Amino acid sequence: MNRILVANRGEIAVRIIRACREMNIKTVAVYSEADRDSLHTRLADVAVCIGPAEASKSYLNFKNIIETANITGADSIHPGFGFLSENSKFAKICEESHIKFIGPSYKVIEKMGNKSNSKEMMKKAGIPVIPGSNGPLKGLEDAIDTAKKIGYPVLLKASAGGGGKGIRRVNSKEELEENYNIVKQEAKSAFSDNEIYMEKFIENPRHIEVQILADEHGNVVYLGERDCTIQRKNQKLLEETPSIVLDTKLRNKICETAVKVAKVAEYTNAGTVEFLLDKNNNFYFMEMNTRIQVEHPITEENTRIDMIKEQIKIAAGEILEYKQNKIVPTGHSIECRINAEIPEKNFRPSPGQITGLNLPGGIGIRVDTAIYDGYVIPPNYDSMIAKIITHGATRGEAIAKMKRALEELVIEGVETNTDFLLKIITNHDFIRGNYDTSFIENVILKKEN
Repeated sequence: MNRILVANRGEIAVRIIRACREMNIKTVAVYSEADRDSLHTRLADVAVCIGPAEASKSYLNFKNIIETANITGADSIHPGFGFLSENSKFAKICEESHIKFIGPSYKVIEKMGNKSNSKEMMKKAGIPVIPGSNGPLKGLEDAIDTAKKIGYPVLLKASAGGGGKGIRRVNSKEELEENYNIVKQEAKSAFSDNEIYMEKFIENPRHIEVQILADEHGNVVYLGERDCTIQRKNQKLLEETPSIVLDTKLRNKICETAVKVAKVAEYTNAGTVEFLLDKNNNFYFMEMNTRIQVEHPITEENTRIDMIKEQIKIAAGEILEYKQNKIVPTGHSIECRINAEIPEKNFRPSPGQITGLNLPGGIGIRVDTAIYDGYVIPPNYDSMIAKIITHGATRGEAIAKMKRALEELVIEGVETNTDFLLKIITNHDFIRGNYDTSFIENVILKKEN
């Protein structure tokens, strides 16, 4: 690969460009008018404006991105996460335009992107899945019958969903009748697809995901698991690896199942297989994310494997240089997502100009960000502006480093969730590892009210 177009913005665009520079690969940054002064535009070899602030007219604009790749001589496109990263139509257009899409094939994205269909595929392959509907729901009566069979509470979920959107819990037939069409409308609005399916609601689970790498020669390895249980409204806030609730036997079983999922899907490149773990240590396949994840740095810190570089090598047709028995994660890593938002005001976004900035540093602390002193955070995109990652020999050391890093972090001019994250990291239940997906609502927010 000689020149990669980075079809994204913010810290992930910076992350990709830096990896490319270390590999002596030229880069093209694309940006909206709102991101004219963004850091990724300054780091890339070439930067091209592809439209106004509105994402649908810039970062989601197939035509402008492909034209930019052709004009600048880019032979491949890295989509990062979000935006077009799991868009099978875009991946197909890349292929038809003879531009390498750095990710799985459009056929695999299509196959795994429909959550209900991918669950059916895994069920047939003997992978444990959460009880639910047989594919998409055919109507309200089908939903009522399915809920009766599996028992309330249940979740209505968008088949094309992702990022915690298009999900609603219902506790009774009355609530199901009330919410069925609402969820279909939400799915249509968020994903341009009103297909929905149903799952049994698992009480107080842990959210465990496994990172895999798969080359184009049939080799698949896992890089360990991440515990992504700390969430608010299905949006992750803090992730750690390894998960302290898994013993060696269960860890190996989950990770080997993730490899099986990848092989069943005929997957290539970096991917993440997500599972729910119930209180009895039963785990269930939820979905596969066909892209790099926001939380990939904690896996990098524990394995010392640069996953962006691996994505590029795989896309270039190289054979994985890592054998499973040579991948031995060490220590413990934690990531906190720094968002420009006001937790006290229902996590309202807080865009604006940064008037003062101090980023933490020291041994075992990494900051992935695209902000700088004087940078203006636009109101048009996701509120995440940085990720702080800590690595220690033990979980206790990683927590202590994160506490110190969050206390050192200074971002003036806008509000952030830094103090809220400090409440999590210093909470006695979190320190003991005593938490589930209801932790934010039932412990942290309850204490504040």
